[in-house]
Amino acid sequence: MKATTVSVSIDRAPADVYAFAANPENLPRWAAGLCLSVRRADREWIVETPQGPMGFRFAPSNDLGVLDHYVSPSPGVEFLNPMRVVPNGAGSEVLFTVFQPPDASDEAFAQDVRLVARDLGTLKRLLEG
Repeated sequence: MKATTVSVSIDRAPADVYAFAANPENLPRWAAGLCLSVRRADREWIVETPQGPMGFRFAPSNDLGVLDHYVSPSPGVEFLNPMRVVPNGAGSEVLFTVFQPPDASDEAFAQDVRLVARDLGTLKRLLEG
């Protein structure tokens, strides 16, 4: 699949960025391209997206800055969104890889990349503000 990695530098320690971004309850604050709202349903998170409700989960908590997350638009279907927080001097670099699904047009892929860039910009403003 075609892929593009979007990144943003954030003037905050990686542990701070990771802790904020890894909390699903913070998703509506910074990830509007994905999440309009979020709620807990038994053992999983449900995010209300522009395309409707989807299951959501992060990779297990870790000290490596791995914020990979999985969205499930329907039972048995799951998509990986690789995301990392890595040290950049005294601050952080947040990297998010966007994949173009085989059935997505180039324009839809470009729109996804723009939404991710906007969301990472929002994350930066929140954490530096």
